[in-house]
Amino acid sequence: MPVINPFSSFRWRHSSRSPAGIPEVEPQPPDASDPFASQREQMVKKQLIKRGIRDPRVLEAMGKVPRHLFVPSDLRDRAYRDCPLPIGYGQTISQPYIVAFMTEAARLTPESVVLEIGTGSGYQAAVLAELARQVYSLERLSPLAAQAQQTLAALGYRNVEVRQGDGYQGWPEHAPYDAILVTAAPPTVPMVLLDQLAVGGTLVVPVGESPSDSGAQGSQSLLILCKTAQGWVQKGAFPVQFVPMV
Repeated sequence: MPVINPFSSFRWRHSSRSPAGIPEVEPQPPDASDPFASQREQMVKKQLIKRGIRDPRVLEAMGKVPRHLFVPSDLRDRAYRDCPLPIGYGQTISQPYIVAFMTEAARLTPESVVLEIGTGSGYQAAVLAELARQVYSLERLSPLAAQAQQTLAALGYRNVEVRQGDGYQGWPEHAPYDAILVTAAPPTVPMVLLDQLAVGGTLVVPVGESPSDSGAQGSQSLLILCKTAQGWVQKGAFPVQFVPMV
């Protein structure tokens, strides 16, 4: 859903001549109103395309959403770096590549209804809102939920609803969902979330042990689970490191 045109300084297109289906960038006039536009463009080129993100809609969304407005003001000069950043209350905004990877894995269409567990700053919800019809997002911490809703509303996202709540319970009122993304790591797959997923839908969730206060790294895998009429099928598992889901 195109809602922030001033932040878009380039667009993506598929070309049959490009190797391996890599999207090509069509140069556009610089957007003088957005000093971060070139940083966003470089983020997409160097952090996403080079690592295998291929969906042109995901690339366009990542190149459009103003990530710097979802981080604390004193960290805005680092917003497009290849790393997570703290957003307060012991939480982080995920590395751009992880946001793009999880979004691509969700296989969204313009008619998708999505549930996000762990709103955080609201950045992942904004990216999802560019691709889906409706996004519902749950955040355990009230101050983060309120701030995320305020930021999303200020940027014109009308298809995102944020609520403070327990992610382990999901949001049954709007189920079934075409995709569910979890941005914090539970120790095991929450079965209630699979129950709220539509048949044919995708659950993207990091699962495993989180880092401990003693410095131990823990062990987590990002699982991609597709629901079938008979149960579910695992489509992928990749090593990751997320904050714990509590």
